Amino acid sequence: MHPLIQLLRPHQWIKNGFVFVGLLFSHAWSDADLVQQALQAFFAFSLIASAVYVMNDLLDREQDRRHPEKCQRPLASGAVTVPAALVLAGVCLLLGLGLALGLFAPFGLPASQAPWVFVAYFVLNVAYSLGLKHVVVLDVFIIAAGFMLRLLAGTLGIGIMPSHWLLLCGLVLTLFLGFAKRRAEMNVLAEKGGSHRPVLDEYTPAMLDQFITISAGATVITYSLYTVSDETIALHGTPWLIVTVPCVLYGLLRYLYRLHHAGGGDPARELLTDPHLLAIFFIWLTLVVWLLA
Repeated sequence: MHPLIQLLRPHQWIKNGFVFVGLLFSHAWSDADLVQQALQAFFAFSLIASAVYVMNDLLDREQDRRHPEKCQRPLASGAVTVPAALVLAGVCLLLGLGLALGLFAPFGLPASQAPWVFVAYFVLNVAYSLGLKHVVVLDVFIIAAGFMLRLLAGTLGIGIMPSHWLLLCGLVLTLFLGFAKRRAEMNVLAEKGGSHRPVLDEYTPAMLDQFITISAGATVITYSLYTVSDETIALHGTPWLIVTVPCVLYGLLRYLYRLHHAGGGDPARELLTDPHLLAIFFIWLTLVVWLLA
């Protein structure tokens, strides 16, 4: 992969799939206009997120050089110069915000109905990069907030009211992934975690394991309650969404296995490379689409 493309971290764009959750659970996948707006939100978030990734790599390039894997990133390794990275980040940010704010309306691309979501995502990540990432626990809540903004972009941003259940499930799931990622970083860096990410000195393995257990349990409970709630059954016209709960449980347990025994931790990379996670995701998606349709 060309270093400039690698710097954009395109494999991380899979996280922006959260913008399509609103389409799925509101039965709106057959509305061509809403699908187009959701795709536009996806690409806007991908561009803005890539600008954030470039900014993070610029700020963290010295720490990344001390990391066994991140030392190979384009800026840390010297494959991309600082001026080139700044230009790339600026172009991505302008294009992403342009899509969200409707600057390309003459080309048939309307503005998001909630453009503040995209601006808030960028501002939140700037604050995170400039200092909030060093605040224990809050750092993971900010990561989760980024995912919640993706959900809002795919609901409020295209004129769909988000369900309270959807927001609650999304929150606890992303907290689980955030704490698991911190645990993975601790596994990789052993006793030298603070030299790469100072906040790791504030965590302990036992503490992170507790946080992961709480958020994983909350994810299964909230999703299970969602599938059997009267509101859900009335909306979707089926009581059988509960059959997808084992898929969610298996996915979480498989991810934890990868975390502790296979050196996993990055949600995007794990979903794209682990055959078990890929299979259970597509089984879950197939069941959900079949039941809702």
